[in-house]
Amino acid sequence: MNLYVGNLPWSCTEEELEAHFSQAGPVKAVRIITEGRSGRSKGFGFVEMESSDGGQSAIDTLNGKDFGGRELRVDTATERS
Repeated sequence: MNLYVGNLPWSCTEEELEAHFSQAGPVKAVRIITEGRSGRSKGFGFVEMESSDGGQSAIDTLNGKDFGGRELRVDTATERS
């Protein structure tokens, strides 16, 4: 299950995000979206969980919770149109 993760701390690394989400279940992939030239985080990213159960668990347990001083927004990722 692919998840959108918003309101990330600017200093958050993909490794930290993976460790945080692994408490909800096995993580398949993590990607923090960055600005092209500077490489600075845009404050959001995507986490792919290995199962839909793990994805739902991440939404239920991590959405709205503090991570690095910011309240995470976790939801099912949708295709861009």
